[in-house]
Amino acid sequence: YKPSHLGLSVLPQLLRDYQNEWRIQRNRLVTKDGHCNIGYANVRYSSWLSYMLDLWTTLVEIRWTFLIFYFIASFLLSWFIIGLIWYWAAYANGDLTWQNPSVNHSYCVINVYGLTSAFLFSLETQTFIMTIGYTARVITPYCPGALVVLNIQTLIGTLVKCYWCGVVIAKMASPKKRAKTINFSEKAVISPRNGALCLQIRVANLRKTILVGSQIYGKMFRTTVTPDGETIIMDQITVDFMVDAGKDNLFFVCPLTLYHVIDRTSPFFEMAADTLHQQQFELVVFLDGTDETTNFSCQARTSYIPREIMWGYEFFPIISRSKEGTYCVDFSMLARLVPTPTPHCIFCFSNERAHHYDPRGTLYLQEAV
Repeated sequence: YKPSHLGLSVLPQLLRDYQNEWRIQRNRLVTKDGHCNIGYANVRYSSWLSYMLDLWTTLVEIRWTFLIFYFIASFLLSWFIIGLIWYWAAYANGDLTWQNPSVNHSYCVINVYGLTSAFLFSLETQTFIMTIGYTARVITPYCPGALVVLNIQTLIGTLVKCYWCGVVIAKMASPKKRAKTINFSEKAVISPRNGALCLQIRVANLRKTILVGSQIYGKMFRTTVTPDGETIIMDQITVDFMVDAGKDNLFFVCPLTLYHVIDRTSPFFEMAADTLHQQQFELVVFLDGTDETTNFSCQARTSYIPREIMWGYEFFPIISRSKEGTYCVDFSMLARLVPTPTPHCIFCFSNERAHHYDPRGTLYLQEAV
């Protein structure tokens, strides 16, 4: 075949692979970067109203694009609405150009003679009165009502500025950003560890500041059918993870390999090397901790589906010591896996004559007696 024909024949397969991959990623409950992929349908109007009643949380959670839009819109709207009030005050006092004020007329606000000038005066009052003061448009003491409007707008402008300043600072200091510097391994592995068959994952902290009181745990989500015939769509099963020193208060100063012992209480107990990728489940891993710099609690999470769990592999060591004696972490090897002899299933783990799985091929090797 010519190269052009070969490319045309491969393109449909690439498109199908891309569609299948996109469909798999879309159907995840939790994405690899920790976002919850769940939709809400038939939300009643009263429920949407509750979002507006909790306006602070709503503004902190929305995207920056919408936040900037609402930020600009709130100031423009407040300037325009109060500008209409200044226009009405000028109209009531006969200051407008089309009202033909006399030469000796006493203006409420000098140089406010139309809607445009009233809007500009509203902008100056709310923005510059506490900094550089007025320019060509200045309020006079001849209209008591205008003085009341001036004080009200000053208070409103101060409240609007303080509110938006708090929203922006709260959003920038969100603990979600700290979780972005917590990296989980793309794959999980199953291999022997400390005399047991274990499911293992690796997690790394990209910052030198540690997370105080770190705790890690997992939840397996799958569809189950109860003995009564009830179908539970998102049945949650707890999956405990630990390190050699325990599972609570991890010293998270360098990458850690966390493992879950596969025993009779484990949801992986009845799975084997050739049946693992045929299962339908999603393993969600959570890491909770408190940043020692900001004292903010944060949670990092990721998920693993069956095809992302590699049977018969282990993580490549990434911690070494330099010639000077300091510890070094090679993050380029964070996701590297190496094959290792692993039992075909948990039942084969203590049976010397049972079949063992070789990840470098499709054979099941039998140990010599």
